[in-house]
Order: sequence, then structure tokens, then C-alpha cells
Amino acid sequence: MPLTLHGIGTAVPTQSLSQEEALEVARRINAESPEQARLMGRIYQKTKVHNRGSVLLANEADGDVNRKRLSFYGTESPGTAERMQAFGEHAGELALQAAREALNDSCLTPSRITHLVTVSCTGFQSPGVDLFLIDKLGLSAAVQRTHVGFMGCHGALNGLRVAHAFAEMDPSAVVLLCAVELCSLHMSYGWHPEQVVANALFADGAAAVVGSAGPPMSDRNLVLKGSGSIVIPNSADLMHWEIGDRGFSMGLSPLVPAAVGAALLPWLQDWLQARAVDLSEIRSWAVHPGGPKILSTCADSLGLDPRLLDDSSAVLQDHGNMSSATILFILERLRRRSVAGPCLALAFGPGLSAELALLDLQVVV
Repeated sequence: MPLTLHGIGTAVPTQSLSQEEALEVARRINAESPEQARLMGRIYQKTKVHNRGSVLLANEADGDVNRKRLSFYGTESPGTAERMQAFGEHAGELALQAAREALNDSCLTPSRITHLVTVSCTGFQSPGVDLFLIDKLGLSAAVQRTHVGFMGCHGALNGLRVAHAFAEMDPSAVVLLCAVELCSLHMSYGWHPEQVVANALFADGAAAVVGSAGPPMSDRNLVLKGSGSIVIPNSADLMHWEIGDRGFSMGLSPLVPAAVGAALLPWLQDWLQARAVDLSEIRSWAVHPGGPKILSTCADSLGLDPRLLDDSSAVLQDHGNMSSATILFILERLRRRSVAGPCLALAFGPGLSAELALLDLQVVV
């Protein structure tokens, strides 16, 4: 039984930094020499990120970006407890904005929600975002809650699989899924090239979907047909996401794109063949933009016209890498553009692992 996504909502912080402003902040807390400062400039330019939001930015205008707009990062790196306190202060409101948009888009009332799935790998708190959403949206106290935690950038696809399972189990189920990531809480101090790359890519955002096994209710519907997963052999040391005393630490090897490229085509061909779908039949692609190199590697290894990944590139450019929320931003763009037919969503995370979702974008003319 397929899961129809009746509504999608997205949210980013009201305040943002240009990539140039973000670079100035990063140089202040990371660069230990003029040579490192110049190298950081090249790294930030290569990310293709133009803008990223952060809940840590002050609302009032101030000319001193370093001191006022990102004052959370001072002369010393904040501890993990302080970063988690900030998550508790900000994550709920951003998730709420996305959830309200998704409900409005679905034309379903909060009283219809039977299951709530939350996704995050950038913060932990209990009671957390799920209880906050139940309270602020007026969901039933009997709503069934599931949290998908610390899965990384593909977490929303894991969440969709959970939502799909609920719909298969109970045809009357209506699921609200909400992914919220506050990546800016975990900016790392010091000169570590892999951490510098992570600092240059990641940003804050939230996205939500409302889905059920019920029939489509609009003229543009994304229907989830199936999902798949693979752990790429001999790649466990290429990417990690670990909790430390000074926030969460990202390890991101430059060998990640090559490992993804080598495994991607045979896996996808076998997975699609088992479902009587040919790779050439995929009309649109939502590939998580872990970085520009991931997108170009996917296009090359799958023989895709790079223009098929324009929506992924645009989300990276406009918002940065928002971890698990990002793939839902891309699906929302594809749905808005009404590219009818099969759509394949792909995302990658620690493991090294990949997740996919096969959807069908149904457009009523």
C-alpha cells in the first residue's frame, strides 16, 4: 500500500549569513595562520553555498558580524551542554513552522494526525520536539510518537520508511513527519581540514510532510512506492558523526565521492530491476547535496544529464546542507515544478550508507 504525501512544508531561520560572512566567522575561530585563512577561502568557495540560515543569529541589524550576529561562538568553543541548551530553545519553533506549512498544504487538520515521526541528528532533549509539536499544534494526546535519531543526512528517508510502514499497518493512519536540524550549533573550533569542510557546508532548516494511505487529494501528489538501503563495504572510516565534549564532530573524508560513485550504479540497477523499473524511466531526481562533488559524482556514475540535479544544486546554493531536512526541500521543489513520473530520492550518511526512496509524482492536468 503506497504512502501519499499530501503536503510538504519547509522552514529556515529568519536570519542568515552570506558565505562571505560565514567565512569571516570561521577564519576568526579556526585559522591559525594567513596560509590557513587563504585555504579556508578556497574551501568555502568550492562548496557553492551562497547563503545559510542559523538560529544563532541575532535579529537586530549590527555591522559587526563576528561579535553580534554569531556571538554564540566567542573566544572559547561552547561545550556540548550549552549547544544542547540552544537546541532546546530553537528547534521546536523551526519544526513548528514547517509542520504548520505541511498541514496547510495537505488541507488536513491537526486532529487527523494519528502518528508523529520526528527526525534529527543535531540535538537531543526529552521531552523534545515531538512533545512541543503535540502541544503547539493541538495534536491528540494519543498520537503515536517515533523518533529517528542520529542517522545523518539520510534520516528523513528513514522517517518516510517508518511513515510508510504505519500506513501499511493501518489504512486510516495519517502521519506527520518533521525533520529539524540545527547544524550551526556544531561549528568546530581549530584547524582540522575535514571539520573546516563541514563548517563550510552545513546550515539550519526544518521540513515536514503529511502522508497517508488515502487517495491523492490535490493535482500534484508524491506517492511513495518503496525504499531501499545499502551499507557500502569497507567505508566505515570515511564518514563519522560523533558526540564530543565540544559539540558533535563530523569526519568527512575526501574519498567519500569515489566510494559512493563505485557502489551507486550496480546497487540502483539491481534494486530497480527487482521492481520492474529501468533507470532510464526515472523522470526526476532528488539527490542530497552533501557537497558539489557528491552531485557531480552521482551524475557521472549514473550517466545523468547534470541538469536533472539542478533542484539539488539550488537547495545547496540557497540554504546550505541542512542534513536530514534537505531532501524534503528538494522534493518540495520538484513537486512544485510538477515533473510527472517516477522520482528517485537519494541520500548518504555515516556507515558509509545510502538510502533511497522511489516516488511517483502524479500531476492532474
